[in-house]
Amino acid sequence: MTETSGGGRGLGVFPPKPNAIKELFGTAKALIGAVHLPPLPGSPHYEGVPLDEISAFAVEEARGYLGNGFHGVIVENHWDIPFLKPGEHGYETAASMAVVTQRVREATAGSVGVSVLSNAAECSIASAWAGGAGFVRVNQWANAYVANEGIIEGQSARATRYRSRIGAKPVKVFADVHVKHGSHSIVADRSLAEQTEDAEFFDADVLIATGSRTGDAAALDEVEGIAAATVLPVIIGSGISAANIGGLLPACDGVIVASSVKDNGRWWGRVDPARVRELAGAARKAGAELP
Repeated sequence: MTETSGGGRGLGVFPPKPNAIKELFGTAKALIGAVHLPPLPGSPHYEGVPLDEISAFAVEEARGYLGNGFHGVIVENHWDIPFLKPGEHGYETAASMAVVTQRVREATAGSVGVSVLSNAAECSIASAWAGGAGFVRVNQWANAYVANEGIIEGQSARATRYRSRIGAKPVKVFADVHVKHGSHSIVADRSLAEQTEDAEFFDADVLIATGSRTGDAAALDEVEGIAAATVLPVIIGSGISAANIGGLLPACDGVIVASSVKDNGRWWGRVDPARVRELAGAARKAGAELP
């Protein structure tokens, strides 16, 4: 959580990194809204909706965030349930995500990211690079865990090589620590600090603290524990609301928000501009500078 993130992760091995939050969003504490896409081609619930319509939906959702105080958005294929494991996604997913991401980026002024679920680091990087996005979210960057999809292994080794191979090094990696929807580190012999250090050492740019599942708030002691073990920016990736952001934002460098600002209070609702403004207002009181 410093201006410049140290490199060799305390060992002096790697050159310092610029603060990715300030670099991407131009602010010290970023508000990022999640754009949950309808089912995409290739997924079980896709019913032939043209990508133009899906893109128009995504642009409208993104504007709901960016026109009401948020700094950026992250585009997610959240309706492609049940989620595939890394390496199983088809070309159609990467192509669809790239098209939608580019439309969102061209139609809005905020920074845009990509998350292909579940944990599809290489597919996310391909989509982000083709669509002009600046960052990706990867749920399991180092180590391994047991999730709904089965055993999920860390993606850093393959993803960093793939990113380099396609010339996409400018794409930043936001990596979860103690990722939601999973049993952490399988044998549970790695402390929070050790898992934080692992993600940093494996070349993540931003670390994410979450609750146990979508919509659950991260515990303050977990956020502070991650921040104490890293020089990277730390953001909160679930459970943020207008009611709790005042107590959590001072401990981190930003938040990813969705459920609490949807019209039904659940991730599958539509973005409610009034709720977005309410949360942004609470964030301002907690120290955020709004665009």
